[in-house]
Amino acid sequence: MTPPGRAGRKSTTREPIIQEPVSSESAAEPEATRREAGAAESTRANRGWWDRNADEYQVEHGTFLGDDRFVWGPEGLDEVEAELLGPAEELKGKDVLEIGAGAAQCARWLAAQGARPVALDLSHRQLQHALRIGGTFPLVCADAGALPFADASFDLACSAYGALPFVADPVQVLREVHRVLRPGGRLVFSVTHPIRWAFPDEPGPEGLSISSSYFDRTPYVEQDEDGRAVYVEHHRTIGDRVRDIVAADLRLVDLVEPEWPAWNSSEWGGWSPLRGNLIPGTAIFVCVRD
Repeated sequence: MTPPGRAGRKSTTREPIIQEPVSSESAAEPEATRREAGAAESTRANRGWWDRNADEYQVEHGTFLGDDRFVWGPEGLDEVEAELLGPAEELKGKDVLEIGAGAAQCARWLAAQGARPVALDLSHRQLQHALRIGGTFPLVCADAGALPFADASFDLACSAYGALPFVADPVQVLREVHRVLRPGGRLVFSVTHPIRWAFPDEPGPEGLSISSSYFDRTPYVEQDEDGRAVYVEHHRTIGDRVRDIVAADLRLVDLVEPEWPAWNSSEWGGWSPLRGNLIPGTAIFVCVRD
């Protein structure tokens, strides 16, 4: 699969994005393959990938994501309408952890509702974009599998395509979220819909024919000429995701599969109106810590 974020729209953030020079070593096109990749390799590769590509990602997707919107995925489902974390008026005063925050657009929206968000990301460069846009909430650079917070620190946790698609051990991340949530707390996270792994990651007609087994859980890896991973994405089936949630002692209360809206004419990687009207592109899991 192509990592989400290779195509999109120009940023509208207030300050220009200053892109650092690309070294000749990073200019070579990586080889795409399917092979095993463990936790340490996945973390190292994805931290490096997002640090290198954060500028491009924000340039290409800044307009769609906005500076202070809470968008769950390429379909454009907005938390203002979805209320998956609860009604906006009930977010005031809540402690909220955003995992895989990127430039912290979601955390910024939460802060505007009166919540007390903390934005966490593995990538230092992504969090520099959060600083560039601004905000008064904390930014934390850390691994989602080892959250640097005390037990029962948060009322809510959320992740819009953050962390879960990129980790080899999603149960560890979910257990960490369970640990830092207070009883009755809610976790909502979105990921690429698992059925999409059976199709080519193409927005046009060539992306409508099944090309691989839905049940093949071998990670997608981009590697350099020495065979070292520079990007890793992990596939879980719907059943796997449900079992992961249960294994972390969380309770699944809803599974949302956003339909492609008529207003959204954009393409984002393999997401497009053509495909979005036929197969789901995003899965959103709504969980509760009892």
